[in-house]
Order: sequence, then C-alpha cells, then structure tokens
Amino acid sequence: MSQTAAQVAQTEDDNIAKGVDNEIVTGNQRVFAGVVGIIVTTMCIVYTLFHVGAMNGLHDRITDFLGLPSVDLTEPWRYRLVHVAGGLALGFILFSARVLHDEDTDAPLSIAEKGLLAIGGALIVLALGQVSLMLLTGDRVTTGAPAGKHLMTFGYPLIAGTVLVLVASWIQPIRNRTNLSLADTLLALAAIVVGVYIIGHADFLRTRAQVFPHPNDMWASIAGIILILELTRRLAGLALVIIVGVFLAYGFVGPWLPGVLNHRGYAPARFFGFIYTDNGILGPTTAISSTYIILFITFAAFLQASRVGEYFVNFAFAAAGGTRGGPAKVAVFASGLMGMINGTSAGNVVSTGSLTIPLMKKVGYRPQTAASVEAAASSGGQILPPIMGAGAFIMAEITGIAYRDIVIAAIIPAILYFTSVYFMVDKEALKKGMKGLPRDMLPRFDVLARRVFLFIPIIILIGALFMGYSVIRAGTLAMASAAVVSWFTPHKMLVREILYAFEIAARMSLQLVAVCAAAGIIVGVIALTGVGTRFSSMLLGLAGQSQLLALVFAMLVAIILGMGMPTTAAYAVAAAVIAPGLIRMGIEPLTAHFFIFYYAVMSAITPPVALAAYAGAAIAQSDPMRTSVESFKIGLAAFIVPFIFFFNDGLLMQGDWLNIIHVFFTALLGIYLLASAVQGWLFGAIGWPLRLIVGVAAIAMISGGWVSDAIGLGVAALVFFIQRKAATPNTVAQSHD
Repeated sequence: MSQTAAQVAQTEDDNIAKGVDNEIVTGNQRVFAGVVGIIVTTMCIVYTLFHVGAMNGLHDRITDFLGLPSVDLTEPWRYRLVHVAGGLALGFILFSARVLHDEDTDAPLSIAEKGLLAIGGALIVLALGQVSLMLLTGDRVTTGAPAGKHLMTFGYPLIAGTVLVLVASWIQPIRNRTNLSLADTLLALAAIVVGVYIIGHADFLRTRAQVFPHPNDMWASIAGIILILELTRRLAGLALVIIVGVFLAYGFVGPWLPGVLNHRGYAPARFFGFIYTDNGILGPTTAISSTYIILFITFAAFLQASRVGEYFVNFAFAAAGGTRGGPAKVAVFASGLMGMINGTSAGNVVSTGSLTIPLMKKVGYRPQTAASVEAAASSGGQILPPIMGAGAFIMAEITGIAYRDIVIAAIIPAILYFTSVYFMVDKEALKKGMKGLPRDMLPRFDVLARRVFLFIPIIILIGALFMGYSVIRAGTLAMASAAVVSWFTPHKMLVREILYAFEIAARMSLQLVAVCAAAGIIVGVIALTGVGTRFSSMLLGLAGQSQLLALVFAMLVAIILGMGMPTTAAYAVAAAVIAPGLIRMGIEPLTAHFFIFYYAVMSAITPPVALAAYAGAAIAQSDPMRTSVESFKIGLAAFIVPFIFFFNDGLLMQGDWLNIIHVFFTALLGIYLLASAVQGWLFGAIGWPLRLIVGVAAIAMISGGWVSDAIGLGVAALVFFIQRKAATPNTVAQSHD
C-alpha cells in the first residue's frame, strides 16, 4: 500500500463524522444530470463567482488588463438587482413548488396546465422581447413618459404571465426531481425580466419611484414581489410569507386602522414602486445578503468541499466523546462551530444532528433531550463570534458600529451561553450516571492533532479582522486558505473541487437571498408608513420611563417575530421596529441591538414555534412540543444574559478591564449555579426548594455586582453546607448509581 493510500485509509478509520459535509437534498429540490445538470451547475458557479469577483474588484482588474472600459458592477442598485434576480432564477430552477419524487416516469401535463403555460409563457416572452427592445434601441420608459407607453407589451403581459405560470406550477402533478419544470423555467425567466427592467431604468427609478412612478414600474415591482414571496415559501415556509402579506395589506388598510397603526394611505403605484427600491427590497437586508452573507456561505462551502467540517466534528469527538455524556458535549462544540458558519439553526440541526443525536441516545440521553441539546447548540452558533451566522454583519450595517467592536462585544455572552449548555449536559449525564462512547469508537486524538492546521482558515479570518482588514478581504483570505490547507490532506481542493464549492455556495445561499429580500419588503413598508417611529413612541408611552419594562416588551416582540422566521429576517425587522424606541429611552445602541438580536436568535428554541427544536425532534423521533420546552430550558442562559448586560455592560466588553474581568468570572460561577438549579444537581441531587434558592443565587452572580456576588456565594455555601450535613454513605452511593 502506498503512503497516500495508507493516509486515506487511516483518515477513514478516524472519521466518525463521515457524511457531515454532504449536501442535504430537500424534498422539493431538483438534482439534475446530463446536459441540463452541466448548464445549471455552470449557472451556480457563475452566480457565486460574480459576487466574489465583484466584491474583490476582479472585474476592474480584468478590464484594465484588456484595455476595456470599466463597468461598475458594485453600483448598489445594479449589483443587488443581479443578486436578487439571479437568486430568484436559480431558486425556481432548483426548487419545485411541491415535494418531488424519485420515480422514473412523470404524469403528463393536464389540459389546464398546458393552457396556463402556453398563455403565460407567451406573455412572459412578449415582456422579455419588449424590455430587450427598450434597452437595444434606447426607447426606455423615461420620466414623464405617457402612462400607456409599452404598458400593453410589457407591464400587463409581465404580471399576467407571471400569475398564470405561477398557478400552473401549483396545480402540476408531482414530478421527478431530475426533470426541469417548464413552469419554473418560465418563472425564472420572469425574474430575469423584472431585474433587467429595473436595472435598465434605475437612473429614472431613483427619483420617480417615490413620487410619480410609471405604471410599468408598478407592474414590474408587483411581479418581482410575487416571485420573491413564492420562492420564500418554497425555501423557508409560509410563516414569513404570511407576515410579509400582513405588512403589504397594512400599506392599504392603514387609513382605516386606529391609533398608532393609522396612516394616510398610498396609491398602489407609489407603494409598490417604493418597495422595490433601496428603501425596501434593495435596502440593507439585501445589501447584507449580497455581500457578507454570500461571502461567508462561500467560505462555508469551501470548508464543506474540503471536508474541514468533518474534521471539526471528529476533533470534538476525539477531545470529548469519551467523557460522561460525551456525544452531547461534542454537539455543544461542533454544532456551535458549524452553526456559526452556516447561519441557519434548523439547517445545522439537520446536518450535524443526524450524527450527534443518535449517539446521544446511545449513551443514555432521552430522545427529546438529545434533540434539545442539538437545537440549543446549533442556535447558539449564531451568537458565536466572529461570524455569528451573518448577524454581526447585519448589526454593523444597521447601527454603523464597527464590525470588530461587535465581535469583541459578543465574546463573553457567547462563552457564557456555551458554558451553560455544557454544564446542562454534564449535570444531566452526572445525574443519570452516563458514560462516554468507548474509546475504540472514537477517532484517535493524536492522529487528528497532526492536522490541527485545518483550523488555520478560522485563525486567518479572526486575525485579518483584528488586523484591520475589511470583512470582504478577511473572508476572501480565509476562503483561499481553506483551499491551501486542504492540499496537505487526502481531500485536496483542486480546480474541480473549487468549482464544486462555488456551485454548492450558490445553492446554499438561495434561502437567505429570498428571506432577506422578503424582509426588505417589511422594512420598506415600515419606512414608507412610518409605523416604526410610531411604534417606538407607543413603546415609550407604555413603558413610561421604565427601561426595564420597555426591554420586556422588546423581548416579546423579538421572540414573536422570530417564531417561524429565519434569524436574519427576524433581527432585521425587529431592529427596524423596536431598536429606535429603546435607543430613544437612553439605552446604548450596541446594548439595544444585542438585546434584540439574542431574542431573535433564541426564538428558534422558544415554544410554541421552535424551528430548530422541531428539526431535532424529527431526527430523534421525539415529541416536538416537549422537545421545544426542553431546548428552551437548556438554552435558558440566553434568555437571562441580555437583561444582565443591560444592567452591567461589562459583559459586552464595555468599560474598564477590572470590571470586565470581575463580571466575567462571577457570571461563569452564576452560569454553573443556573445549570445546577435547572438540572437539580449541585454537589448532589437537590430538591425544588433548594433549586429555587440556587436559581436566585445564580441570577445574583450573573448580574455582576459586588453585593449580589456576595449573596450568590453565600447561598451557594449554604446549600453546600446543607448537602454535606444531609449526606450519608447511603445517599452518596445512591447519587452515583
């Protein structure tokens, strides 16, 4: 056997996490082969390369080298429209309106489907032809053009064709996942038509969209909104679509609503024209998804293609898999790290949970506990710096606070959260007398330690950010380093693997493209109607001068918005509605936004709608509601810490170092006491009266004041004394059974 072959064999033997980096195919996702597969793969690669190249100014270097005039691809409207239109087109091609099957034959098209496709397809092609003529001949719809100009050959055909084809996609029978759908291909074409029209008329729309838009502007915007909502439904479910629908309806029924919800009303043309500008769909949410989010999704794709993700999980198993309750502790670290990178709680539960949940059950955790631990760890990944599942980038964009300052502020709360989850699973294992996995089932630590250089991409990312490099440059360097370090492993990233990484990056980004665009609709409605400002005033009125009461309201709103909604969208909307009021009450912007962000993230494990917990329950075969309640219990620290850093901003690395160090270490002890109270085990089993007392002591310790610390330490010492007095040889023996 050659040395290389021996290396590969040894790697496979030490790979308990095999398959973690495999792409997950959803029920409505198409998987193409042959010529169609090559074309779609090429489209995905080009889509990702466009973003990475434009962000790094590659197009300018190419045009300069060739002596060609430069085209500013990063001009906000042009760049974001390509991002949205391209994402919609790829999304409709790759994801069906319904669940697909794997059988060889398809049901034939019905007469109704054929009719809808024929008429709708013809109308979309007509609109495509008209917009092409506009741009080729220069006969665009200029400001002040007659209302009927090109309306019969563009506006009406586009909206009518889009609706007819959309209905056809809904009524079509279940198809084979390897076949291209004509209806979805036409919807992809409609998305491109909308994008081309708005790009071609961007110079006019910047000024007229908010004042006197042309009817064609309105119909193109409506068609674009319909397509965004449909792709959001296919990729993220109905919850966000319904919320967006409520906001759209509010734009028209506002004049008849009472109090803070009342507004003067808007003409449809102005309303929809405004929504599809940089005040709405093309605003801050799409600005983030088209830059930072897609950049770090591409970074995650490079780690996945080079199987570095498997290494992270294997390393965690080698380090902690043999300790008591080992698989749960592995889930805490591995799922947190992977969740930080991929940015979706439920998606991360599915990928890493398929490995960790069965192993947790094997060592003695109940199914619902195993699912809850995975859900809590995966959700926590989105508060883990430096990437924070794209949350840090959105916060930096909205607040104007430097990204580096946000990352630094996130360090202590993240450590407290993951330490809390670790203590929770450790005490559960201690209470149940669990063991770890047998050593012969685990990867060899000495073998994995020789490949510790695979952490270099993460180190480069963090180092580049703290050295002052831009986020885009730091992410690009980390991406390149992921490819380079793979050359020292059996899974080298050469041209084919790099192209594969770009391909899966496009597919991985589509959900967030749709979700951020949908969130942009909500942001646009809030900006146009001014409801955000009025809501802030109402918040001030209800809370009076009580900042604490205002924070309770903010917590409830952030959690409710986040239920069934991806984190990025939930935080963006909550920040637009709630944050201004909190800041007006005198709360520091960093504290206010971190507070909202934490609860938006933790809505994924908050019953009754806890998407991450539900995903874990499906794998563990446990009751979803009980799993969500237990995941809330395991992640309890994240629901307490935001109030604590409001009272003591040392937890956010603000203030002098003595206070920061003091707050950190006392909060760590408080987290230990909190886990002890929740699990009913401190220095041994404790009953409910002592659990309540220890819980109060935990909160006192976490708050970080000298008096509260003394109270917490005193209570802990008292409980220790009580347990020592109550301990007998029999009770000690029973506690270790």
